[in-house]
Amino acid sequence: MSIRCIALDLDRTTLSSAGHLSERNRKVIEQAIESGIQIAVASGRSLDSLPAAVLEIPGIRYAITSNGAAVYDLKERTCLRQYKLRTEAVRDILRWTAEADVTFEAFIDGKPYAEKDYVEDPVRFGAMPRSIPYIQGTREPVENMRHFIQRHEEELDCIDVVVKSEEYKQQLWETLQKQVRHVYITSSVKQLLEISDVNAGKDAAAQFLIGYLGMTREELAGFGDGHNDSGLLAFAGIGFAVENAVEECRKAADRIVASNDEDGVAEGIEYILQLNRKEAEERTI
Repeated sequence: MSIRCIALDLDRTTLSSAGHLSERNRKVIEQAIESGIQIAVASGRSLDSLPAAVLEIPGIRYAITSNGAAVYDLKERTCLRQYKLRTEAVRDILRWTAEADVTFEAFIDGKPYAEKDYVEDPVRFGAMPRSIPYIQGTREPVENMRHFIQRHEEELDCIDVVVKSEEYKQQLWETLQKQVRHVYITSSVKQLLEISDVNAGKDAAAQFLIGYLGMTREELAGFGDGHNDSGLLAFAGIGFAVENAVEECRKAADRIVASNDEDGVAEGIEYILQLNRKEAEERTI
């Protein structure tokens, strides 16, 4: 069966480690669109954080955002599906992190907010130096994120808990997984625990999107690198992990392609185009 839709993770998958879209990746994505394949963004980023370099490619119409908390029709600027965090979950997240040395990012209808100190100096909170332009260019600084979250507890797409060490992130992950109900917890960046409603997840959002488009999972391909991509890759008819992917993502994939800095997405899409051409030729025999 031919691939009719490709769901692309962005950071450390489609984009380089510096956050850029390579010329080769862009050209091959355009070739896929010209062949009739629907290209969809599938990102942990919120709507307002999606990069212009990707959105400006003609034909990219749909976006799975905030790890599946919302699905958008970019052409119509409409939200096709959205799950907000439940109020009791938000309160429990704040309660179980009350004594922790953490800060937060919060997202409302695709717009990101973050603690002012974190926006001013992300590295002090565990972020990589290369992430500074992205964080400072997309986050609306807030003086007190705990109070902000409390004031907007019924409006939140998702919450990111910003931690300073991988070891503590794992401990907090286990605690929140046990103590907070109705949440989906994942991580795409070392300093973040990303929390959304239990109905979120890139795989669940992709299932919704292909149903909306009248397709089947066998007609879907997914690309990713992180823990938050493993479900998508397992769900897709073909799952591609870039060489730099975490082990869980690699295990979920059907194929490993070159790293994000070596145009692994282009390599995988070229493979898909070859498969589609071969299948089309066989149908004409």
